Amino acid sequence: MEDILKSFGNRIRTLRAERKISQEELADRCGLHKNYIGMVERGERNPSLKNIYKFAIALEINLSELFKI
Repeated sequence: MEDILKSFGNRIRTLRAERKISQEELADRCGLHKNYIGMVERGERNPSLKNIYKFAIALEINLSELFKI
């Protein structure tokens, strides 16, 4: 399970970096705490489907793009 969490977190980090936005800005766009964003990116948290959807909206991508790991 840890591998998929780390892979997903790396994907979030990569997409965020490509858009040149900070963890804090992503957190604001998602309505989540910036510490939570960091924990997801490090693979320390297992985000809910609702939060995964928030990531897609905030990053302006289709939900399926988040899973191209």
